[in-house]
Amino acid sequence: MILAKNLTLSYDNKKNIIEDANFMIKEKEFIFISGSSGSGKSTLLKSFYGGIPIKKGNLFVNKFDLAKKSDSKLLQMRKDLGIVFQDYKLIQEYTIEENIMLPLKVHNYADDISRSQVKKLLKHVKLSHKIGAYPAELSGGEQQRVAVARALAHNPSIILADEPTGNLDDYSSDMIWTLLKNANEHLGITIVVVTHRIPKDMGIKYRRFNIEEGVVYEAS
Repeated sequence: MILAKNLTLSYDNKKNIIEDANFMIKEKEFIFISGSSGSGKSTLLKSFYGGIPIKKGNLFVNKFDLAKKSDSKLLQMRKDLGIVFQDYKLIQEYTIEENIMLPLKVHNYADDISRSQVKKLLKHVKLSHKIGAYPAELSGGEQQRVAVARALAHNPSIILADEPTGNLDDYSSDMIWTLLKNANEHLGITIVVVTHRIPKDMGIKYRRFNIEEGVVYEAS
């Protein structure tokens, strides 16, 4: 699913952020990536969808080597990914329905199938009544639930989430964790989450990688 071999990452050939990392994330796993602020958590996650070039080594995502990426192959690989950001990344001029439909349009789903999928997802995240609303009319927790629905829309095999509860209150955070846990348990989606705060009781088996001074290691 995700395999790193001597993976080294940096920005503009400056100091290495991640150095000689070796790890494997298997299908249907739930993974946390933790570490202190500035340790490289988000940088590592960004590399999983080709958001940062590989300085050295190899990184395979669904057997695609990101060290040898081309634009066309990168787009193909991203069809299997759903991404959730801390700041939601919703398009303010689009309704909630239109935001969730975006990945479906990118992947050329028919309009009737797309609208049916959006309705199912909004029901799942308990926001059916907000289908015609705009992001600015929603709370932060509601916007993040829309972002999770958007990440699920095209049935990805992997969801990457960067601090998905960092800006949320406890109630909204619990809802997001439940949505991600259900996606893993019931849909078999591999979940990879960067967070500085792992919930005390996830009620699900998971592994955790920690990053310290550029070194990635599995924590107990």
